[in-house]
Amino acid sequence: MTGPKLDFPDQVPYDAYVHATTLHSLQQPLSKDPGEMSFLMISQVMELYFGLARFELGEVQRALRDDDVWGAVPPLRRTALHLEGLNAAWRSLRWMTPGDFNRFRSALGEASGFQSAMYRHLEFLLGLKSEPVIRPFHRLAEVHAELVEALHAPSVWDDVIALLARRGFEVSVDTDLTKEHEPDPGVEAAWVEIYRDDRPDSALHALGEALTDVAEQFGDWRYKHLVAVQRTMGAKPGSGGSAGATWLTRSMARVVFPELWSARTAM
Repeated sequence: MTGPKLDFPDQVPYDAYVHATTLHSLQQPLSKDPGEMSFLMISQVMELYFGLARFELGEVQRALRDDDVWGAVPPLRRTALHLEGLNAAWRSLRWMTPGDFNRFRSALGEASGFQSAMYRHLEFLLGLKSEPVIRPFHRLAEVHAELVEALHAPSVWDDVIALLARRGFEVSVDTDLTKEHEPDPGVEAAWVEIYRDDRPDSALHALGEALTDVAEQFGDWRYKHLVAVQRTMGAKPGSGGSAGATWLTRSMARVVFPELWSARTAM
């Protein structure tokens, strides 16, 4: 019985594939406080999850535009699971008290999670559109251009509504994709009708449940973010001039896939 291969002519294959050496070189704390490493690394983990969810939702959109409803369900289910992992990351910061955070907070300067471009991509894909949030990136030409493109592109919910229209449901298709979706009674009625058919082979019913899982997990992330801020900062202003917990509380009122939730009242 032979053991694992231990000698390689060039790079270690695992490192060449995962880029672990590069990943572990990206933690560069700005203070001498050991707690900052947790804050920095968990922030980086969350950024990776944002990017992964963005990738999966892109796969969802491709399937929806091809009228492949069953094909859209697996990446939606994966997205919900990725968001569960994202939510679990908050647990690694539950040790942090206001005193713990204050020991390195000043080193962050004006840096704020509000400035996460990948999070904005995720919000836009989920239909939470807002032009002002891309302004911090105007000096980063490539990043800004990608966000402008995402702002003008259909969200996942736009693609779902377009699919419903092609399937014969009387729904209104948004024409200004840069604005946040306004709930439509026709879309709500469509989901009420879809949910009447709860057979296992109903693709649209499965789509609705997979979308609901994504919306629920994203809502959980926003709530956990708010609690983490309240736990470490109370009602103090956030870094970079944001309103901190107050802004996060307002943002939670913006519902992802709104008619999927309102339709349940009529079911």
